[in-house]
Amino acid sequence: MSYLVVGISHRSAEISVLERVALDPDAATKLALAVQHTPAVTESAVLATCNRTEVYANVDRFHAGMDEVTAILSDITGVPLLDLAEHLYVHFEEGAVAHLFQVAVGLDSMIVGESQIVGQVKETLRVGQDLETIGTGLNALLQHALRVGKRARAETGIDSAGRSVVSAGLEAVGGFAGRRALVVGAGSMASLAAQTLLAGGATSVTVANRNFDRAVALTDRVGGTAIRLAEVPDALTEADLVVSCTGARGVVLTEEMVRNAADGRPFGVLDVALPRDVDPAAARIPGVTLVTLADLAGTAGGSEHDVEEVRRIVGEETGAFEATRRAASVTPTVVALRAMASELVDAELARLDRKLPGLDDVQRGEVARTIRRVVDKVLHTPTVRVKELAADPGGPTYAEALRELFALDPATVDAVTAPNATPKTAHDPAADPARDSALDPAQHSAPQITGGESA
Repeated sequence: MSYLVVGISHRSAEISVLERVALDPDAATKLALAVQHTPAVTESAVLATCNRTEVYANVDRFHAGMDEVTAILSDITGVPLLDLAEHLYVHFEEGAVAHLFQVAVGLDSMIVGESQIVGQVKETLRVGQDLETIGTGLNALLQHALRVGKRARAETGIDSAGRSVVSAGLEAVGGFAGRRALVVGAGSMASLAAQTLLAGGATSVTVANRNFDRAVALTDRVGGTAIRLAEVPDALTEADLVVSCTGARGVVLTEEMVRNAADGRPFGVLDVALPRDVDPAAARIPGVTLVTLADLAGTAGGSEHDVEEVRRIVGEETGAFEATRRAASVTPTVVALRAMASELVDAELARLDRKLPGLDDVQRGEVARTIRRVVDKVLHTPTVRVKELAADPGGPTYAEALRELFALDPATVDAVTAPNATPKTAHDPAADPARDSALDPAQHSAPQITGGESA
């Protein structure tokens, strides 16, 4: 099985395009389940944030997996495939591993080095485990990505500035100390906004949400006052700064609402929702400063030295993860070889019993131990060496050589890891194997769908 990433982010598309593919938790769940139930995919996970939508999959065929993921992404978002393909990027095998690690350390974020992404990757893992769309393969990848993210922040100053999309946005609207703030929404971004505002000296913080209980839960946890969404127009007139971050599709704060609230005075509006919450026309209102995600793209976080050091860590961890995978890939062959040898020994001992039925238990036991010692000594060097060599880029070829030299049954080798495979509820026996050649990363280094980040 091989790793595949199909995604779209602020690096490959404008915010107006990202809005069309933005996923709420229910849609992300639907996408993960739909992808996992396709013939070429055994595992799936969806990472959906304010600036990216990515599908991570474990596939047995590159082209089939890519086609199935992109088709489902188009279907669930409602964006025509031809429109979507222009902005998608595809990473495969080691490229997919490196990409996720870059994402986890914050190198791929709007605010370089922001730490929110670690929590978002962790949530992706949790949701996938709950849905059972994540098996041993993606679990190992995502767990390692979390460790890489923590290592980067422990060993470098990549997030020393403590910047996030929210903090950078608040700086862009003119700061928030001494201001009366209204937060619209009650999700993770709203929680971060409320905490940032309260810790940074905002005079007051009011949280509004369609689900009033969630607003109350947020203010109970971090502070502030909770109100219902219907009270927002009145609350706006009492504020001079608003942060909107709901999951709604469509405008939440109209131009008229902002105009009535501002009334010509300085008024900051930070829209970090995707799709956007605030009518863009609000930017033309006298006294209003409107900052959106599009305005924050490319904002610097850590220093150049920190960024380079984190890139080194990503490269090192990618190499280590791939070496571990290669080593693990030879284990089924070694186990199958040992199993074959054991079966041969058992068969020869049975033959001996037929030829020499008069052997007593002591004699037979000594013969059995001798045969097994000889077999173990013959197999010791090749099995140890194949494990040692497996960590090298060409390591798996030695396992292939063992399979050929000892004529191991492929089905026997596959059976060693079969119990670890994620159960499928759908399979296409008519899938065309000719359409997909062997999963060779070098052969597929330039996938058909491009336009995003390089590995």
